[in-house]
Amino acid sequence: MASDATWGTHKWWKEAVVYQSPQVDMGYDISDYKDVDPLYGSLSDVDELIRELHKRDMKLMMDLVVNHTSDQHAWFKESRSSLDNPKRDWYIWKKPKIDEKGQRQPPNNWSMLLGEANSAWTYDEKTDEYFLSLFTAEQPDLNWENPAVREAVNDILRFWLDRGASGFRMDVINMISKVQEFPDAPVVAPGHKYQPGYKFYTNGPRLHEFLHGMYTDVLSKYDTITVGEMPWCREADDILRVVGAKAEELNMIFIFELVDIDDDWGRFRLSLRHFEPREIKEIQTRYQRMMIERDGWNSVFCENHDNPRSVTRYTDDSDQFREISAKLLCLMETFLCGTLYVYQGQEIGMRNIPPEWDPSEYKDVESQNYWKKMNDMHPGDKEKLDFARKVLQRKARDNARTPMQWTSEPHSGFCKETITPWMRVNDDYKTVNVSAQRAYQDSENLSVLQFWKESLVIRKSDKASFTYGDYQLLSDDASAVFAYQRTSKSRTWIVALNLSGDAVKWNPPHNLKIEEWKLGNYNGRPMQPKAGQIELRPWEGLLGKALST
Repeated sequence: MASDATWGTHKWWKEAVVYQSPQVDMGYDISDYKDVDPLYGSLSDVDELIRELHKRDMKLMMDLVVNHTSDQHAWFKESRSSLDNPKRDWYIWKKPKIDEKGQRQPPNNWSMLLGEANSAWTYDEKTDEYFLSLFTAEQPDLNWENPAVREAVNDILRFWLDRGASGFRMDVINMISKVQEFPDAPVVAPGHKYQPGYKFYTNGPRLHEFLHGMYTDVLSKYDTITVGEMPWCREADDILRVVGAKAEELNMIFIFELVDIDDDWGRFRLSLRHFEPREIKEIQTRYQRMMIERDGWNSVFCENHDNPRSVTRYTDDSDQFREISAKLLCLMETFLCGTLYVYQGQEIGMRNIPPEWDPSEYKDVESQNYWKKMNDMHPGDKEKLDFARKVLQRKARDNARTPMQWTSEPHSGFCKETITPWMRVNDDYKTVNVSAQRAYQDSENLSVLQFWKESLVIRKSDKASFTYGDYQLLSDDASAVFAYQRTSKSRTWIVALNLSGDAVKWNPPHNLKIEEWKLGNYNGRPMQPKAGQIELRPWEGLLGKALST
């Protein structure tokens, strides 16, 4: 799960979670933070990777998963061994509730994140207590209230930084502080025994204390980059307390509003709602202006390993429009202010799993739990189960976890033909792959991969405008046009995007004149007028250099 990112003048490469793990949640259940799982190699392989990256002026970000561990981690094995073990309070243990029928019940009604039909608490028979396990029963949550846990995390940070890693993507880092009363969550999903409890385990009362502690004790003593994954964090004050220039917590966070755009907000992630194109530009504009006006820093992304493919989610992934749509999203992302993250496969326009695939093809624990829940709730109900299949095809994490498509060879060149990967490669791999896109020869008919490269060259050529410049929305209306302006002291650029499958007309500000249309996502050189009304074809996007006024 590699990501390419730009930060200052450096190139960065983010590695997947490669630590020792039983692989219940594809490596996010860690049993040893200081060793590499044999599936991926060894510590010496990571050392070699770091050396070779440095030779290429690249740096490594490790994925830090410290809200929870695996239940196979030595810490948890000790913790669950007895009530008086010294590591008992390294995790969050609570006594059962007893209901009016005398039956044992979990401490509260929180639902499990990757299995919402289940409790977020797992019962341990030996000690007759429950432990908090927000993601799966095999991923117990660490108790950050315990100073010994925080120091153990600091030790992990030092281990990898001393080894040559240059920073961390911090997994669900805003979940490390919980409301200590552990109250019941409000009922927002009628018919479900367990309810989303995120109000009580995200952005908690000691979050900033814990983040500042990591910064003060470890991160400030190294040249590092940090990005925090922070779901359910949308309030400006909360965000700026983490990423403000003087915050001394993290460099940036992943803000989820864009990748939550089709969620039934406040309920479960595997839900589906219709959204309008104007919502995309409203979200992007809100966070662009927030960081500029309040001296913070953005991460810019629309794909990751937990979300579906952007070309399927936001645009049209049909054979007719897939390449055009993938290039449109490239234009939208590349020229925004902040650090750009590009997820593997995004640069070639990989799309979601085909609708025809059976639910048995989905391997992720969240997908399997969701399909089981829907069958348990609606046995034999074709309409409900067809909708559940649609939700999986549109939203499942598996969509971003099919093997990377390198060539038209078996398994798309990801592995030898004699090896079976963890799940099937997408059916379109014979035409959608890196090798085919590298072979394009026409400079006016770029592949998606070539278009990304060209866009990044332009972005890096004018950091004053694109990395640090001002941002202004130019299409503040309900239309499908998302047009924005990036400005430095010496230059102004215009990005105009049609976020719909219909031809639309856009009227730029009357004083705006284009010197040159630099890049467009349709074949051939962009030929739109340089002043006045512009007609944009379906899913068309343009980058223009404006004349000084």
